[in-house]
Formats: sequence, structure tokens, C-alpha cells
Amino acid sequence: MSVLCLAVSMAAVKAQDHKAPIVNAPTAQQAPQTEAVDPNAGVFKFKEETHNYGTVPEGPKAECDFEFTNTGKKPISISNAAGSCGCTVPQWPHEPIMPGKKGVIHVSYNTEGRSGRISKTVTISSDAQQKTMVLSITGDVTPKAAVAKTPETKAN
Repeated sequence: MSVLCLAVSMAAVKAQDHKAPIVNAPTAQQAPQTEAVDPNAGVFKFKEETHNYGTVPEGPKAECDFEFTNTGKKPISISNAAGSCGCTVPQWPHEPIMPGKKGVIHVSYNTEGRSGRISKTVTISSDAQQKTMVLSITGDVTPKAAVAKTPETKAN
């Protein structure tokens, strides 16, 4: 019995020699470095950041304009505007919007085959103080009326 205990003890000591390396405990995650905001950069001031289409029929595109003014001291250049899906398509000004001037983000939503609630976003990337802006569209799409099918009649 003592030989068995000795063998088990030696095996345990030998196993500890080959155990996995010690991994240091994770440290507190550092906050992401944020880019300093230029106090003179352009500033978006939108009339509305959410547009509610209300109830629209399925089929035609639902469209709206998000008007904004640059209330900052430098021009705003929009580098991109992207819809949250392929059915939401934004158009944006490609020329800089000078301080005190207005611009428009035009959004078109394809309702074809999409009856039900609308809840989509458009993300704008720019050099303004708000590097990223998110605009929203909401509403309800009523389905097309079902086409009444008539039974086929057989010729006698």
C-alpha cells in the first residue's frame, strides 16, 4: 500500500512540473483613445433627426429630406451616408457645407414587399464635431390589397 501511495505522489509531483503556463490575470481594459474635437469644426443642427412617414402604401418609395444647418466655424464635408439595409438609400451633398449654410440628406425607403413597421437608420460620417450622426425613419407600410382570384371555367 505504501508503494502505491509513493507512486501516486511521484506522479502528482511530475504532473505539476508540466502544467500549463500561468497566464496573468486580465487588467482593466483601457478606454479607447478618442480623437480631440476641433472646437472650430462644423456642427450639424438638424431640423429633425427622426422622420415618421406615418402610414404609407406598399409599392411606391417613401421619401423624406433631413435638412440641416452648419452652425460651426468651419465647413462640413460628409464622407459617407449609409442606410441600415439596402432598402434605405441616402443621398447627401458631396460639396462642403459652409458655416451658416444649409444642406439636405435625402432618404428613400423602398416599401415594395415590406409591409409592416418601418424602423431604419442612416449613419452619416463627416469631419463635423459630431463625426458620426444617426438619422432614423419610422412608419407603417400597409400591404397591397389582395387580388381576387376567380375560378377558371371550363369550356364545354
